[in-house]
Amino acid sequence: MDGGFRMYRSAVSGIDAVEAVSRQSFARHTHEQFGIGLIHRGAQKSLSGRGMVEAEAGDIITVNPNEVHDGMPLGEDRAWRILYFDPGVFGELAMEAAEGGSRRCEIPHPVLRDNRMAQRFLALFSAVTGSGEPLRSDELLVTLTADILREGRQTADAAPVPASVGRARSLIDDDPAAPVSLAALALESGLSRFQLVRAFSRATGLTPHAYLVQARVHLARRLIGRKMPLAEVAAASGFADQSHMTRAFTARYGLSPGIYARGASR
Repeated sequence: MDGGFRMYRSAVSGIDAVEAVSRQSFARHTHEQFGIGLIHRGAQKSLSGRGMVEAEAGDIITVNPNEVHDGMPLGEDRAWRILYFDPGVFGELAMEAAEGGSRRCEIPHPVLRDNRMAQRFLALFSAVTGSGEPLRSDELLVTLTADILREGRQTADAAPVPASVGRARSLIDDDPAAPVSLAALALESGLSRFQLVRAFSRATGLTPHAYLVQARVHLARRLIGRKMPLAEVAAASGFADQSHMTRAFTARYGLSPGIYARGASR
């Protein structure tokens, strides 16, 4: 793959497989899914919800749902493969991996260097994107998940989101497509507009507007997965038009809604 993003048809329901070569720097964004990937060329630097990190060729990279992060290449570009797991799928795997221990479903480390784990990931990516035996895919899924979660379970709990911010965030989450003003969010939170922007950014890592756009991108991704036409997706997820949706989607995921739709429909 010489450049760009490619989404593969996954042989396992609830898992998206993406391969990328990019020099793009990504602004702060989130995913609704768990992500486990591998850098196989170049290097990158990113601010994750678990700190500032760097990853280079051979490193496993991870992301938790709704974890605010960005990413920029160190050098010309970087290439990686990544699997995105729907939370329900990953949660089931995590419960199996717990074997009676903690059932907290969170990946502790944003970057891991472990050659055995990297080889297992490559085998899993190949199995998920190919036509291999389901038994092989399942074995790799449960063992890789156990490896990822076993690395450093002792992590500090995230600070709770203040109730005032939670009320404003819920107003967005309940209907991301609906128009909403900063004044309405402030009224819901019980804070002034300035207080809300400051508190919301501190608690979530995003401004209220950035959070709203991200929520609309997440909604668009789900609707595309249901094979809704892209123009209808843009309207149903609150974007002014399809081009607006495309810009927001591509800025956060790297691949366009059209590429995502083709991968999801294969």
